[in-house]
Amino acid sequence: METLTELNETILHCRQCPRLVEWREQVAREKRKAYRDQEYWGKPVPGFGDPQARVFVVGLAPGAHGSNRTGRQFTGDASGNFLYPALYRAGFASQPESSSRFDGLVLADVYIAPVCRCAPPDNKPLPAEISNCQPFLENELRLLQPKVIVALGRIAFESILLIFSIRKSGWKFAHGAVFTLPPSEFSLQNSYLLCSYHPSQQNTLTGKLTVEMFDAIWQKARELLQSS
Repeated sequence: METLTELNETILHCRQCPRLVEWREQVAREKRKAYRDQEYWGKPVPGFGDPQARVFVVGLAPGAHGSNRTGRQFTGDASGNFLYPALYRAGFASQPESSSRFDGLVLADVYIAPVCRCAPPDNKPLPAEISNCQPFLENELRLLQPKVIVALGRIAFESILLIFSIRKSGWKFAHGAVFTLPPSEFSLQNSYLLCSYHPSQQNTLTGKLTVEMFDAIWQKARELLQSS
């Protein structure tokens, strides 16, 4: 099996999805006016965090002018501005700010990776694109063997169900829902899947996901780490 460093190197050179390659590179060339003086990343974005993490956070995909610009998960956009302060308050992050790969942010006991590694048009990866990326997520889970997997959004939730071969009708996505994962090669024994709404502006600006609701997710993650 690859090491995490080797896996991230493989991810960086992936060009499996022509639509995503074209879009991520076009965005990096044209840039948003506010960032015209910055060099965009414009490549697949590898996972980020503690290589010994027991909490594995699964997102959707890099933002066109967020992670696709900065090269780090949830960095440089509104979703990250909601996520990292919550991780900081819960003791999982060294600072609440996340602006670039060089800002000194360190995560403790948390690793973050998306179901799709490249920025998709309209923030909507196609099923085939998610499928192409799934082996990367599977390998990360094999390497880290987390105790708690936090699914940010329904697509992340469904991707985890697919990886764990779960087809139970009772497993339905809901904010705050917790499920005990079956034994597998992807996690520790007695591990859990914790669901949260994604911290996108569509959810945070409408009040669907509040600061208090999000803080409760990370408090729950802490509790699950202590359970047997």
